Amino acid sequence: MSIESKKETAGGLSLKGLKPGTVGLFGAVVIGVSCIAPAYTLTAALGPTVAEVGVQLPAIFLVGFIPMLLVALGYRELNNAMPDAGTSFTWSTRAFGPWVGWMGGWGLIAATIIVLSNLAAVAVDFFYLMLAQLTGNPALADLTLNLPLNIATTLVFVALACWVSYRGMETTKAVQYVLVGFQVIVLAWFAIAALVHVANGTAFDATAITPDWFNPFAVESFSAFAAGVSLSIFVYWGWDVTLTMNEETKDPERTPGRAATVTVLVIVVLYLAVSLATLAYAGVGDGELGAGNEDNQGSIFAVLAGPVMGPFAILMSLTVLSSSAASLQSTFVSPARTLLSMGHYRALPASYARVSPRYKSPSYATIAAAVAAAGFYVVTRVLSENALYDTITALGMMICFYYGITALACVWYFRAVAFSSARAFLFKFLAPLLGGVILLVMFVKTASDSMDPAYGSGSSLFGVGLVFVLGMGVILLGAVLMLVMYRVNPAFFRGETLRKAS
Repeated sequence: MSIESKKETAGGLSLKGLKPGTVGLFGAVVIGVSCIAPAYTLTAALGPTVAEVGVQLPAIFLVGFIPMLLVALGYRELNNAMPDAGTSFTWSTRAFGPWVGWMGGWGLIAATIIVLSNLAAVAVDFFYLMLAQLTGNPALADLTLNLPLNIATTLVFVALACWVSYRGMETTKAVQYVLVGFQVIVLAWFAIAALVHVANGTAFDATAITPDWFNPFAVESFSAFAAGVSLSIFVYWGWDVTLTMNEETKDPERTPGRAATVTVLVIVVLYLAVSLATLAYAGVGDGELGAGNEDNQGSIFAVLAGPVMGPFAILMSLTVLSSSAASLQSTFVSPARTLLSMGHYRALPASYARVSPRYKSPSYATIAAAVAAAGFYVVTRVLSENALYDTITALGMMICFYYGITALACVWYFRAVAFSSARAFLFKFLAPLLGGVILLVMFVKTASDSMDPAYGSGSSLFGVGLVFVLGMGVILLGAVLMLVMYRVNPAFFRGETLRKAS
């Protein structure tokens, strides 16, 4: 460990009993790609993004990639200085103090718990679709509409993912190598097959790829541009899981940061390849297979897989299923380790700091995350499908919230050395500053837009959009829980268990 890290450990950071040296660079990148879930994300996001920006889809993916890369560079610097499984929570606390740090941790936990429930729901949908395709019985796909059966199957998926995560990083790696490898191969197959159709003149609406597709200034309006960027930020979310594993990686001061950067680069290449192939094959019109057809926007691959891949179309259903299932499992890594750190530093009850003596994993925190995700899904699914849909839409606010806080924590933490060299200025000041400001601006813009009842599902509460109510409600819930923890265990908030850096 470096001299700088030893100083930070003396300043309050400490190990939590996780198994060190379990994950290398390749394993961390695989888990990072899994958490982003490219197959699931693309099938859900391509259509809506095309509806906003048309053929400028590749440009928007590139624009959304920029703040992610800038923030990832800031995360890397923070990890180099103080590798800790708490990431956003720990680093924000060290930079800004316990109150901001607690809310940074809450933002990560809330976002991941919500997306866990959604990933499980998507996995269930594609599970029954796969059964229908394998048996040739379309009625099986409709079983997902049976509410009791849907909830029961979703809880089984959550329980299985929790079980794998509970068994530690070695089991997680073994599962992810298979699932991630499969989805990357099938996505590449789809992209190549679509471009072959274009070259052979058998594409649905062959559209020539032009440099204009990469021009973000060609988007018709700023509102469309902002909506597109907001969607593209969501499709990159999840790379920071590589940092929450830092206490379990080989060379914890360097590997997690490198893995985060490599993960983002791998994803942007994959997204560009698939989006270019999709646009070139289907066009952006509203025809039967057009990417601009509203009926195709819920799952673009479900519509295009047959025409593009022929008899191998079932592989795409399996890919989206494996993508959502893989991400469901790997996404447990982040909230479990953040909860572990918050328990370890007494920002939450000490029970969250328990580590399995056999698997060296966050035992109590992993189960708590699973229970929270399952409970959230059951409540929102029973109350209203719109509530579940709008909460997922509100995820963008929470992502921008905690990413933005962490990026600015990097700027503030390194303020004394930010101008000591060109490298320090670029990576410890300029990159995280720009990334953090962009994301916080997007947070304010999304919050403002979502106040309109027309945003999201169109539902409202007292005339205010349900997306805004849910998004801000989750953040305010975190503030309430923080005040409760202050009364229950004030030691953390007094700086006694994890103090702010001088």
